[in-house]
This record gives sequence, structure tokens and C-alpha cells, in this order.
Amino acid sequence: MKSEPDAYGIADLRREKTTLWDGIRNYQARNFMRTMQPGDQAFFYHSNCKPPGIIGLMEVIEIGLLDPTQFDPQAKYYDPKSNPDKPRWDCARLEFRGEFSELMSLDQLRELYTEEQLPVIKRGNRLSILPVPDATAEDLLMRLGALH
Repeated sequence: MKSEPDAYGIADLRREKTTLWDGIRNYQARNFMRTMQPGDQAFFYHSNCKPPGIIGLMEVIEIGLLDPTQFDPQAKYYDPKSNPDKPRWDCARLEFRGEFSELMSLDQLRELYTEEQLPVIKRGNRLSILPVPDATAEDLLMRLGALH
């Protein structure tokens, strides 16, 4: 799950302990989020920074929540076509699990994995939520080491 550190970074999640992963306005990313289940782990990926990469780990603790920003005209992610009777967007609640000692950069990820093993490395990929195959996730966790 990607976020820009100046918008919402791992330090914000560490401080808040949990967060609503809201503001998703891409149907494919939303649908990937809908496949998540409580107890699933998610990598926290800092994007649009130098260098981008995996910095931490979160756990899904609640799914299928309505994204409140879709109904708020003052919100950055307001969607005038969405209404409480027929909402378009939902979100999940995630909990901080830890930060890795070092960020694993996009360049490092590209050296280690193929696009099939880790879709985030595909050039031009802009989705903020992508699945990670179990074997790749296990390998990443081993390479990234202990959380702190």
C-alpha cells in the first residue's frame, strides 16, 4: 500500500497506531483493497519521494468501512457522484506493526524481483494498492529483517 510520506507517512501511522486507508479513487485499487481480510499484513511503501520503497508493515484490522471523505465537500477526495444511499468508495482500517531498519528502495526491489513477483516495480504503475504473492511477501520479510 503506497502513500506519499509528506501526505501520510510511516511516522504518522506509528504516532497514530491505526488509520483509515481512505481516499482511494481508483476502482482497481479499491477492488484489491476489498480482497483484504482482517489479519492480513500490508507493506507500507513510501512513494513519490527519493528514494521510494518499502519502509514498514501494517495489519488489516477492519474492512468494508465507508470512506467518509467521499461525502465531505471540503475533503480532498470528495466524490459528488457518491451518496450515502449508494456509496462508491470504502476503506480499511490498518494498524502499525513496525518499521524496517532500512527502506528497501524501488531500485533494490527491481534487482530482486520480476513484475509478476512484485507488481509495484512495473514501470508506470500508479496504483496505490497492489497484491503481493505470498512467496514474494515471505522473501521480502526475510530480506527486510526485524521490525522496530
